[in-house]
Amino acid sequence: MKLTIALLALLASVSSFALETGKAAPDFTLPSSSNNEVKLSDLKGKIVVLEWLNHGCPFVQKHYGSGNMQALQKKYTAKEVVWLSVISSAPGKQGYVNAAGAKKEMAATKSAATNILLDPEGKVGTLYAAKTTPHMYVIDKAGVLVYQGAIDDKPDTDQASIKGAKNYVAEALDLVLEGKKVAHGTTKSYGCGVKYQ
Repeated sequence: MKLTIALLALLASVSSFALETGKAAPDFTLPSSSNNEVKLSDLKGKIVVLEWLNHGCPFVQKHYGSGNMQALQKKYTAKEVVWLSVISSAPGKQGYVNAAGAKKEMAATKSAATNILLDPEGKVGTLYAAKTTPHMYVIDKAGVLVYQGAIDDKPDTDQASIKGAKNYVAEALDLVLEGKKVAHGTTKSYGCGVKYQ
C-alpha cells in the first residue's frame, strides 16, 4: 500500500512537470552531430523548432520518405528559423546513433535541419515530455513555447494522407513569423514512443 501511494505521488509529480504552452521553454545544452554544443538560450532572438527524431520509426519514415519533413525544414530555415532534430533513443534502442551515425542519416535522408542533437540519456526528452517521434515544438524569439504536439492532423503512416493534412507546425510557424498568436498551441502528438533508457 505504501509503495502504491509513493508511486502515485511520484507519477503526480512527474505529470506536473509537463510543459505549459505560453510559458518559457526550458533551457538545455546538448552535443550535436557537428561535434559542437547547442544551448537553447543562445538562440534567443530566433524562432526555434524542436523535432524528436528516430529514423527507425514508420511515422518518421512517412514524413522523411515523402520529403515532407525536409520541405518544411528548407522552407523555414530559409526564413532564419533554427530547426533542431533531437534524438533521445538510448544506446541499444531503435533510433540510437552517435554523432557520425547522425551525420550519415542526415546525408542519406537529405535532412535540411540546422542541427541534429544527441540526447542518449533522454534528459532533454524528459524535460520536454517528448512522447513520440515525431513530437514537435515551436519556440518564439522571446524563448516562449508557442506550440507543442503533432506535426499534422493525420495520425497514420500513409504518405498519401500528407497532401490533405492540416500541418500544425507550418501553421504555428507562419503565425509566429507574422507576429500573430498561435491558435492551436497544443495538440496530441502521434508516432512511435520515444525509446528512452
